[in-house]
Amino acid sequence: MAGRNSKTQNPLDAPKGRRTSVIPRRPVTSRDRFGRATEAIARAMGTPFFLIGLTLFCVVWIGFNSIGPENLRFDSAAIGFTALTLILSLQASYAAPLILLAQNRQDDRDRVQFEQDRQRAERNLADTEYLAREVVALRLAMQDMASKEFIRAELRSLLDELDRGHDDVPDAPPAGSARIRSSRGTPTGSLPVVNP
Repeated sequence: MAGRNSKTQNPLDAPKGRRTSVIPRRPVTSRDRFGRATEAIARAMGTPFFLIGLTLFCVVWIGFNSIGPENLRFDSAAIGFTALTLILSLQASYAAPLILLAQNRQDDRDRVQFEQDRQRAERNLADTEYLAREVVALRLAMQDMASKEFIRAELRSLLDELDRGHDDVPDAPPAGSARIRSSRGTPTGSLPVVNP
């Protein structure tokens, strides 16, 4: 009994669904957080506000280092604003990969969306073809069925034939039979008359 309990506590002997991990797992964090951050930065860099802000930053930097107090200037115009050039180069060197990452993520999303659209279009095409086949089958079945107009036309022609047949028959019924007339006055049949 003790051996059996020691076996069940071994994580490798338990079924996969109930097995506890031998190596403790780290909590799963969102692996997509960095991608979302790069997209947000790339979107921010593509706005007019970023361009206006960068332009104002450069104008203030150059203006302060050109006409500001001599002892407070930190980037000399004589050496071509080296610090500003380095800052803008650093910003550009980070902006290009961030934009490329955002474009790659957008391409992945577009690819998934295109695949979903293609599958949806295939389903719609299959549904349309099925409905077209059903409509054709219904039309073929309807051709075999008598329509209301067809039945009315047939009944009219039968009534006309009965009326014409009534006009050909003399008024007096033959001896030994009595005519039964319908509500329209057309003979529907004859019954033998039994003499009492």
